[in-house]
Amino acid sequence: MQPSPPWIRPAAIAAAFFGLLTIFSGGTALFGGAAAKAAVGDAVPLVLWFNFLAGFVYLLGAFALYKSLIWAHRIAWVIGLSTLMVFAVLVVVALIGTPFEWRTVGAMTLRTGFWLAIAVSLSRTA
Repeated sequence: MQPSPPWIRPAAIAAAFFGLLTIFSGGTALFGGAAAKAAVGDAVPLVLWFNFLAGFVYLLGAFALYKSLIWAHRIAWVIGLSTLMVFAVLVVVALIGTPFEWRTVGAMTLRTGFWLAIAVSLSRTA
């Protein structure tokens, strides 16, 4: 059995933190009061719900990374590729004229890049 690369645990901790923040922000936007919903602006509901639910999967992925479980690379690919697909939907929705928030584009870029970088790195170490 190979030892885990040194970046695995810090990435797992970052993924867990990211997951908790995603759950908190998405939960606040979805279930918060009128002020919280107004602060969200022009959120695209599909993207908002996806990100909220994905936060829980981030925690699962963080656990798999931290424990160096054999399926950690699979969950990283699932998260990264599904986020990329929802990001593509956001782009299409924006291009057809649906109002959206630019900060969502930034967040989706970060989420997609983070998980695909982990997935690619894990695939190279396998």
